[in-house]
Amino acid sequence: MSLQIQMLGTGSAFAKSYYNTSALIHCQGRKVLIDCGSTTPKSLHEIGLTPDQIDGIVISHIHADHVGGLEEIAFRLLYLHNRKKIKLFITEALAGTLWENTLKGGLYNPIEGFHSLGDYFEVHLIEEHLPVLILPGLTFEYIPTLHIPNKLNYSFFINKRIFYSADLKFNEQLLLEEVFQKRNCHTILHDCQLGGKGYIHATLAELLTLPTPLQERIYLMHYDDTMSNYIGQTGSMTFLHQHEIIDLPE
Repeated sequence: MSLQIQMLGTGSAFAKSYYNTSALIHCQGRKVLIDCGSTTPKSLHEIGLTPDQIDGIVISHIHADHVGGLEEIAFRLLYLHNRKKIKLFITEALAGTLWENTLKGGLYNPIEGFHSLGDYFEVHLIEEHLPVLILPGLTFEYIPTLHIPNKLNYSFFINKRIFYSADLKFNEQLLLEEVFQKRNCHTILHDCQLGGKGYIHATLAELLTLPTPLQERIYLMHYDDTMSNYIGQTGSMTFLHQHEIIDLPE
């Protein structure tokens, strides 16, 4: 099976040079988008893809750097691609928040019959802790994780042995016991705050406390514009770069 991940952006919410962190999974000729921040449509354009060429979108949480591009995607599918609906994978609780608090202001149009998220996307409601077949050969498992207190946030296990953190406060127990020891994930894509205190993201200093065999499996994303100053200072971990394609083992 051919499985690749391509980073459409690798930057933090405030980064100006690296675009919002989002990724494109390539699986058997089909494509699934992980999150869709404000800069994601531009990044798709830069690699020559239009929204109708995407087979699905997976949403981790409702911050603008992860969902701010969905309105553009919805309108382009509606007006430029003959009202095509693509699959949107999201938990029921996130779906309500996404529509009511983020997208409704721009997309609600009762005169033309657009009242809900399902009028723009083929919505698939996902249960937590249950691996779901997104495409042939591609499963996602939604794991509730802590980013900002009292706000829903999910990380993903992809095909059981790939971990994608989205946004995550440092959780040594999760990484060591669940990701590394129990699931033996061979690839870990983890957000990384380069400096300061880790109020809502894992910091580089915290991730550097992890054992070397675990660090060797970690790719760093969601960093700020000072990333180039930290090259060579990430232990056994590796920075991801925008539009970089990584082959994922089966």
